[in-house]
Amino acid sequence: MTPAIHIVDDDADFREGLAWLFDSRGHQAQTWAGGDVFLEGLRARLPYWGPAVVLLDIRMEPLSGLATFEELKALGCPWPILFLTGHGDVSMAVAAVKNGAWDFLEKPFQNNVLVDKVEQALAAAANISDDRRQAQRLRLALNSLSPREREVLDELLKGHYNKTIADHLGIAQRTVEFHRANIFKKMEVTSPIELAHKLGRYEA
Repeated sequence: MTPAIHIVDDDADFREGLAWLFDSRGHQAQTWAGGDVFLEGLRARLPYWGPAVVLLDIRMEPLSGLATFEELKALGCPWPILFLTGHGDVSMAVAAVKNGAWDFLEKPFQNNVLVDKVEQALAAAANISDDRRQAQRLRLALNSLSPREREVLDELLKGHYNKTIADHLGIAQRTVEFHRANIFKKMEVTSPIELAHKLGRYEA
């Protein structure tokens, strides 16, 4: 899926100019007249996110860029946020970056610098989106395990061998082997070590 660039700015000429710039560089951009309408449109599509980047003007009415940013964080938005600032807003933008924003650019800026920063953020957004998909697949796989398979899984993660697991659970070793094979198939792994790594990386 092509990552999207969301341009949120209450200056119509400015946001349309940015949309044209990104379109000319082969990127898909969507414009929003303010943080309030952007959040309204975003909530209508939840829980779907997909890969995207947000360019957020720091001074907007009725909802400022900083207030919009806080709302995005409350929604669990995974997208990189780049603030667009005037000269007097740099200190606020720096504080926002320390609070989780991706970066900021001070107006006026060079088009190439902006595009470079956005393309870096798009690459990060694609990685974030892939990790979220992997985490979702992992949660679905875990939910598909039977209660007995969950017990065997817990034993495997402790590094126990089949015979030990059988003794602990009071079942035959061949039954453990059967459950172990099912677990590996559902979790798409081939060893307990790979299973532990996968759970450690993606499990919330």
